[in-house]
Amino acid sequence: MAQYARLLTRVALASLGVGGAFAGVEQCLYTVDAGHRAVLFNRWSGIQKDVVGEGTHLLIPFVQTPIIFSVRTEPFVVASQTGSADLQQVTVALRILQRPQVEALPVIYGTFGEDFKSRILPSIVPEVLKAVVARFNAHELITQREAVSRLIREQLTRDAARYHIVLDDIAITELRFGRDFTVAVERKQVAQQEAERQKWVVQRDEYERQASVIRAQGESAAAKLLSDAYKQAGLAHLELRRIETARHIAETLARSRNIAYLPSSGNILLNLGSS
Repeated sequence: MAQYARLLTRVALASLGVGGAFAGVEQCLYTVDAGHRAVLFNRWSGIQKDVVGEGTHLLIPFVQTPIIFSVRTEPFVVASQTGSADLQQVTVALRILQRPQVEALPVIYGTFGEDFKSRILPSIVPEVLKAVVARFNAHELITQREAVSRLIREQLTRDAARYHIVLDDIAITELRFGRDFTVAVERKQVAQQEAERQKWVVQRDEYERQASVIRAQGESAAAKLLSDAYKQAGLAHLELRRIETARHIAETLARSRNIAYLPSSGNILLNLGSS
């Protein structure tokens, strides 16, 4: 029984030794994933200047500490309120695609820490927006948005480079003016629409007047042509029309129930108007 207990003790000690060895090895290794880089902080010498790439690397436990940074392009949104050249309050929101300069990661960590973008970008973006937006009035900010965006991109890219940040793209996601200016713009649009409607009404009335004139001219020309035709035809044409009228009246009376007899001799209707 005592021998069995000693055997179990040896097995337990061996297991602890193997487990401790694995734990020690694990503390001596660290992994840098794809799209990331590492900066080593040494408790004795401080931040090391070399940037560690992707993969698994050795580490001195309790002496070195790895700080992992993402070097992928990531979005960052910053909004700021500023004034235009005509003193209108403007709120501009930017969507910035940014990433750190890989070779400058030790400097970035030593100066700004791990959350460097939240400390740098909200500081430089408002100043750039104030400088650019102040060069345009409210109307130009709307009609020349591409030029405004280009100036913001150029100046912000230059300023961010001083802090070792690369800006791959900058886009204006929001351009909002103050309430008073918005109400004024809406009223102006309503007035313009009403002016366009009144202009259309005037044009419609003018077209109708022109149509009436053309119609009257056509009727006058038709009457003149008919009068000229009567003059050329003379009395024969009038006599023919009189005969046609008389025949039409006779046919109408013949179909009426109130007429029982129509004399066949001495056609009175044909002599109407005869001299």
